[in-house]
Amino acid sequence: MRLTGKIAIVTGAGRGIGKGCALELAREGADLVINDRPGSPDLETTAAEIRELGRDCHAFEADIFSRSGCEQFVTDAVNAFGHIDILVSNPAFSRRQPFLEYDPDVFEQTLNGTLTSGFHMSQLVGRHLVERGRGGKILFISSVQAELPISRCVAYGAAKAGLNHMMRTIAVELSAHRINVNAIEPGWIDTPGEHVTFNEETIEAEGKRLPWGRLGLPEDIGKAAAFLVSGDADYITGSVLPVDGCFRFKDCRAEDTIPLRD
Repeated sequence: MRLTGKIAIVTGAGRGIGKGCALELAREGADLVINDRPGSPDLETTAAEIRELGRDCHAFEADIFSRSGCEQFVTDAVNAFGHIDILVSNPAFSRRQPFLEYDPDVFEQTLNGTLTSGFHMSQLVGRHLVERGRGGKILFISSVQAELPISRCVAYGAAKAGLNHMMRTIAVELSAHRINVNAIEPGWIDTPGEHVTFNEETIEAEGKRLPWGRLGLPEDIGKAAAFLVSGDADYITGSVLPVDGCFRFKDCRAEDTIPLRD
């Protein structure tokens, strides 16, 4: 229960990685304010699961791809509990298209939903934490695609790479206020969105090809998040933690390399 007495807000918590983070923070004792897009069918389900763990939870629909939506959500969070200690910033938008055919409007939408919205949320919460004067934690959910140039993901990879650099800059500026700022890079995580993009056979087969033998789970990311926003990570800031089951190095094993000469 490393987070007892802490108030955490998690964006995009209706399902997938955001939900996994919210539940693990609740298991560690945090009370939560969670968000998902307007009309989300999943938000109240997540809130109910958090309350079943014995934690207080407020759920607000908000379009955090916009500055005004972020402002309203942060205001609602502060009004709900009086203050914020922790932000897990998990907005993202992604569409796979070949580079030469990539829709410019989708490119801009991806950067806005994945990078710019993270700026808005972290700046607003950062201002609150500085004004409160008691430190705090800001954690971005990035991606291994920030490092890996994966085909048909030009916008998403660029957005996540920018997110990592933005995180480090924020960490430098907020260190004087004892606000830890870090990021997690999930690998291939078994979320509902992956089942929309890929069929079940592909997901099962590709999971077996990973060094860890399976796709990651939202709770794998949530457990790492719970550590990084806890006091146990007080001396960690400006860092990126891959949580990917060795996805980045899946083609580096001996059985996957070119055979040597006899």
